[in-house]
Amino acid sequence: MTPASSHTPPSQHTPEFVEAARHVGRRRFLTVTGAAAALAFATNIPLAGAASAREYDARKLAENPFTLGVASGDPLPDSVLLWTRLAPKPFQADSGLPAERITVAWELASDEKFTRIVRRGSVTAHPEFHHSARVDVKGLDADRVFYYRFRTGSWISETGRTRTAPATAAAVSGLTIAAVSCQAFHDGYFTPYKHLAADDVDVVFHLGDYLYEYAVNAAGGVRNLSTPLPALFNRETVTLEDYRLRYALYKSDPDLRAAHAAHPFVVTWDDHETENNYADEIPEKDQPVDPFLVRRAAAYRAYWENQPLRAAQQPSGIDLQLYRRLKWGRLAQFDVLDTRQYRSDQAYGDTAHVPGPESTDPKRTITGATQERWLIDGWNKSDALWNVVPQQVMFAERRLDLNAEAKLSMDAWDGYAASRDRVLAGAASAGVENLMVLTGDVHKSYALDIKEKPGDPDAKTVGTEIVTTSIASGKDGEDKPSNWDTYMQANPHMKFYHGRRGYVTVQYGADQARADFKTVTHVTTPGAPLTTSGSFVTEAGNPGLEPA
Repeated sequence: MTPASSHTPPSQHTPEFVEAARHVGRRRFLTVTGAAAALAFATNIPLAGAASAREYDARKLAENPFTLGVASGDPLPDSVLLWTRLAPKPFQADSGLPAERITVAWELASDEKFTRIVRRGSVTAHPEFHHSARVDVKGLDADRVFYYRFRTGSWISETGRTRTAPATAAAVSGLTIAAVSCQAFHDGYFTPYKHLAADDVDVVFHLGDYLYEYAVNAAGGVRNLSTPLPALFNRETVTLEDYRLRYALYKSDPDLRAAHAAHPFVVTWDDHETENNYADEIPEKDQPVDPFLVRRAAAYRAYWENQPLRAAQQPSGIDLQLYRRLKWGRLAQFDVLDTRQYRSDQAYGDTAHVPGPESTDPKRTITGATQERWLIDGWNKSDALWNVVPQQVMFAERRLDLNAEAKLSMDAWDGYAASRDRVLAGAASAGVENLMVLTGDVHKSYALDIKEKPGDPDAKTVGTEIVTTSIASGKDGEDKPSNWDTYMQANPHMKFYHGRRGYVTVQYGADQARADFKTVTHVTTPGAPLTTSGSFVTEAGNPGLEPA
């Protein structure tokens, strides 16, 4: 991040958004007039006038509109979601397109050469949704690999590869997933994605911090780009236009686009997609709430526009329900959480602190009551061997020093002890035997046992936590962080701690799950090779990590 003095002045919300802000209320926008504001924050569908506006003749497109690539997501047994966004000039606010709707054709085939077409059709890319286009292709065979592409005018997108999940009741022998998080563009190249694109995985879980709100200077931070970036990136994201442009910047990275094209993604956010360490309706710093809610709504809207998410995740006012459940036959159930949108404010000013009345208050929640009930109800109904929880911040206790009463992170589940206790009690009551939590956020790789009583090394192990390192955030990192000895001594349940960039893969089978931490030596320059820095297994029915 460049010094504040060299930043481009902050952008301003459009007059329609300012008008919307006057009608902001806690948890919802009230009646909003003004076409753009109503569209963005209230109705979330193209207005009648806009939808009936003339259609742009795609034959006039003189430049490739598929600069941001293609993506697929949330595979179900009979459907998969396909995504693209038209942007011949991605670093312009209007993406180089008029405010007119554009018809985009799509094809899904069972072979890469598209000689066996399974489905085809067309979808409208509306300017109100920044010419993003998504297709929920239904009626497909379960557990199949498919190839897809888009076309508009004379332009054809790159080919994406995706798949459907196995039938809900199917007996599945194996599944391999990857988990990724934290990809600060200005901190380095997305080299891990280049390797992930070539890796043999069924689905990728993105656990948050897909982008960062901080200013990106003309050099692109440590990337030191030969072609300077426009000044519009050199400011913190605040408005809908800011967030839309930031997604364009991130999706300009060829390695990220390659990973999206190679595998279906299941995405959830953390904080930086909106603002660092915000909590529900509370901004990071002491700011008025209403302007922050307008910012949050803009961030949520841009997130949905730029991710392979179904209509069920489309924002409603200032909210977006991102938590959802996916199954992989009877082998695995994935309960994807959102630990940002509904949480209580961080205790003790969000500074590292020993447990105290603020952090242990039984009324505190990191998920919100509704999501917590949804999670536990899902476990009660689950017939899966592995119950996996992809989410954002560290779940197991992480003591930060060697004091008898150690400081803990107030942003992680350690700052929401009662919330964690309720979740663990719910898992026990539901008879969950093979609990695995997938985590991002901390820019390091960890492998931890989850204890029935956090803080008691002799307590029963009731699950495992696999924490993926960052794709680029934190720059190159190091094999052995400076606090390695402290952390490993203070946390006997911590089996692995590593500081390089990369991702983790997890193979789920009938007898065990195996996690492989895959890292690169550097991201501040491109081209680093991939290596496996650590591998661990946990047996089905006998939770606890052991070296593979």
